[in-house]
Amino acid sequence: MRVEIYADVLCPWCYIGKRRLDAALARVDGRDGVEIVWRAYELAPGEGRVPGPTAAEAMAGWWGEQAPARVARIRSLGAAEGLELNLDRARPVNTFDAHRLGKLAAELGLGDQMMERLLHAYHTEGLNVADPRVLEALGGEAGVDAGRVRGVLAGDEYAAEVREDRRRGAESGVTGVPSLVIDGRPPVPGVQPVADLHRLLEDGLRAARAASAAG
Repeated sequence: MRVEIYADVLCPWCYIGKRRLDAALARVDGRDGVEIVWRAYELAPGEGRVPGPTAAEAMAGWWGEQAPARVARIRSLGAAEGLELNLDRARPVNTFDAHRLGKLAAELGLGDQMMERLLHAYHTEGLNVADPRVLEALGGEAGVDAGRVRGVLAGDEYAAEVREDRRRGAESGVTGVPSLVIDGRPPVPGVQPVADLHRLLEDGLRAARAASAAG
């Protein structure tokens, strides 16, 4: 069974959703039969590489007086999953290269480790995930050769794959993140209680086994 996760590094809900999905996967009978594929979904493709206002400040512009309560809720839900979501430190930037790095890591079997490191770097440490030097360091920490990271970031490798994810997501009906597409079925929200995610995964595995037996 293939689980495609449409996500962006800038999204705190994606970090919360990843942690809950990890917990749900740990409960799955037959975890080895689940393939996780991270799909790029840029929330702010127009952002530059130089950090500007913090995420919390941006949210104040979107939500006005409701912003402090919403920021507090996100932080509280993150803390419940063991995450420190510092929206007052995270500064939105362009994530195209971060997604390209994710594609490189995935090709090496390190996609999940890379996404975890990127999310932590942005949401907890407040690092600039558009800075090539930061991405090189993060790639190394996730197990990707630094020279390989430099080579990718200096060119346009994996750019087509990132753009293809955008097209694929639109074709699948993805309109926000995190979204899960299980074996090509319609997308479902990626932020759900662990028990509900576990049930979705088990149902998907049963359907996949039945289809394999019938085939």
